[in-house]
Amino acid sequence: MRIGFIGLGTMGSAMALNALAAGHELTVHSRRRESAQPHLEAGACWAADPYQVALASEVVFTSLPGPPEVEAVAEGLYRGLPQGAAWFDLSTNSPTVMRRLHERFAAKGIAVLDAPVSGGPKGAKSGKLALWVGGEQAVFDRFRPVLAALGDQILYIGPIGAGSIAKLVHNCAGYAIHCAVAEVFTMGVKAGIEPLELWSALRQGATGRARTFDRMADQFLPGKFEPPAFALKLAHKDVTLATDLGRELGVPMRLANLTHAEMTEALNRGWGERDSRSFLLLQEERAGVDIKVPLEAIRAELDRDV
Repeated sequence: MRIGFIGLGTMGSAMALNALAAGHELTVHSRRRESAQPHLEAGACWAADPYQVALASEVVFTSLPGPPEVEAVAEGLYRGLPQGAAWFDLSTNSPTVMRRLHERFAAKGIAVLDAPVSGGPKGAKSGKLALWVGGEQAVFDRFRPVLAALGDQILYIGPIGAGSIAKLVHNCAGYAIHCAVAEVFTMGVKAGIEPLELWSALRQGATGRARTFDRMADQFLPGKFEPPAFALKLAHKDVTLATDLGRELGVPMRLANLTHAEMTEALNRGWGERDSRSFLLLQEERAGVDIKVPLEAIRAELDRDV
């Protein structure tokens, strides 16, 4: 199938390469042409702008930082895509924006679906990604073989916007949980328990056995926030979108708004390019504790599970 791909960042680059490896014809565009070099070397074609991508494609995928960037490419796609074509937005986006774009494109006979992904850079590279898709199910079914080139867990969620809502619930919940964990964990450390011992104990409780605390091993516990697995500025955008949606729906989101405020404070300190969990350092500062467990000790603890 003739595929267009716009946005070749960490996630988009890997997904586009997987689409190419699956045997599809690929046309790519990104803000920086040099980011497309691996794709061009593997047989993809370069397009100067989104309009040229649309002209060459039956289906277009976008993987962009957020709503402004998605809306910026929409006009070119609207002008270039033919009737019967489809546009899947893989970005973490606003369901309100996606619904508006869906309505506009539908009048021209072009399907718009939101299909945010979960699995991080490693998942994007290996193809072990979840895709949560919102839009017309018939269109989803038609293009499912193409989606399967990008991820291994392809799930149709519901009407347009449903995929974005699922992603915002997922991401915002994750960061809210981290915020709460930092609060109680620093309390335990300040009360006199060694961080590794407290972490080891908590992992054996009911919540710990659900592996809630295992994710602490990557950034929070060792105090390592660079290089980022996922930048704070992008996580802040995700939680902003989630809390915006809560206000639109009249749903109180106290902890999410608190998490958003924490992330905003971290951004104001210039931490936007650090890992998304770097805002948890603010709680450490307030508690007057410094949690830095050696990586070797963390690995040894994890190895005990094997």
